[in-house]
Amino acid sequence: MLFNSLEFLVFFPIVVVAYFSLPHRFRWIFLLGASYYFYMCWKAEYVVLILASTLIDYVAGIQMGKTPDKGRRKKYLILSLIANLGILFSFKYANFFNESLRVALQQFNIFYDFPLFNVLLPVGVSFYTFQSLSYSIDVYRGEKEPEHHFGKFALYVAFFPQLVAGPIERSTRLLPQFDKRISFNQERFVSGLRLMLWGFFKKIVIADRLAIYVNEVYNSPAEFQGLTLLLATYFFAFQIYCDFSGYSDIAIGAARIMGYDLMTNFRQPYFSQSIAEFWKRWHISLSTWFKDYLYIPLGGNRVAKERWYFNLMAVFLISGLWHGANWTFVLWGFLHGFYLVFSIWTQNIRDSISHALRMDRFPALQRFFKIVVTFHLVLFAWIFFRANSISDAFLIIHNMLNVDFSMAGLQQVNVALGWGELGIALLSILFLEFIHLVEAGTTLKKRFLESPRALRWAVYYSLALGIIFFGVFNHTQFIYFQF
Repeated sequence: MLFNSLEFLVFFPIVVVAYFSLPHRFRWIFLLGASYYFYMCWKAEYVVLILASTLIDYVAGIQMGKTPDKGRRKKYLILSLIANLGILFSFKYANFFNESLRVALQQFNIFYDFPLFNVLLPVGVSFYTFQSLSYSIDVYRGEKEPEHHFGKFALYVAFFPQLVAGPIERSTRLLPQFDKRISFNQERFVSGLRLMLWGFFKKIVIADRLAIYVNEVYNSPAEFQGLTLLLATYFFAFQIYCDFSGYSDIAIGAARIMGYDLMTNFRQPYFSQSIAEFWKRWHISLSTWFKDYLYIPLGGNRVAKERWYFNLMAVFLISGLWHGANWTFVLWGFLHGFYLVFSIWTQNIRDSISHALRMDRFPALQRFFKIVVTFHLVLFAWIFFRANSISDAFLIIHNMLNVDFSMAGLQQVNVALGWGELGIALLSILFLEFIHLVEAGTTLKKRFLESPRALRWAVYYSLALGIIFFGVFNHTQFIYFQF
């Protein structure tokens, strides 16, 4: 069931009304049933995988809580790791590694014909396995007491607003909320609805419109040159942001309406002044997951510099692979790792240049320059993320350099979308950035929230009408559902 579907617009109000109508002691049962139904709307049999992951981690947590002996606790942690990563590998990566091995052996004229694992990728498998796994690790470390209520633990793993694309919640944050007695709160309802509305706008008006153009160009890169490829790449940067952050806004808003707080997943990432800052603003729940459960255990930055570089590269290569079973994602992760390592390596040189040019006299210009550079580094990496293959990515980069400002070259820009639709796309991006500036400026945001109710609701209705009149209602799946 997609958030941007008629089914969800019927499902969610029914869930909210029924949820607040039920006594507190029955609500977890209802939410668990609603969450499983929500997931089973894609492929019912895959709910077995969630149940298996839930049961194994629940038992592992209980057993770890029974003994202070770290050796015995580690056995149950290993069980959890094998179960969750085994599910992830079997359904997401088995064919990828199988095919990669076949191609590698073929170079040495070695025959290899192991059959492919012919199954569909379960929606959200990367998200719920990481969420469940974080619970086991927290219990092993002693940072979380084992959850003895199986039903509430199952709800933590399968909570429908963030089940298929995050945010990836920690058990220390979400599980205790299921024990709270929650009453309907009008302020939370309006706040949640406002966030959902903004998420729908980003997805339906911006992301899905840009997707039409991006898909046309990136699926046939040999047919296009310079300006068209450049525009498609810029469009993809905003498409993926609006698609994924739109999902996160809808998820956080839906949970907020029912009284639950999910973590912020995006904070105007394209305003970042460095790649390190970008990863503190983009997909925050995943970047902090890798930081806490991989980067720090590897030693973080409290090691020799060479080992620090290795830790960074390892985390970003694995992060790239987490996003998809394709070498394009691995190369995308490599680029971000390289950006960080190169930034650390050249820090003194860049500081010297900045000091020599006395850039500190122009702090606003310096910030702007850093934002532009960071954005374009991210933009370059997005080419590999979106391209269907590495060869396509290099073809796009090659053809992108062939910029034609003639009438024929400008006319080619008008593909997939008419000039009117292109205009709407560009205006919607400008509107998005205006809202980001309002969000970043706390004074403006505060003034709006304190403005008369009539003005605020006029803005909300305008946003809703914008979705109705300018939305692209083709029920396009969210990009991160494939991960």
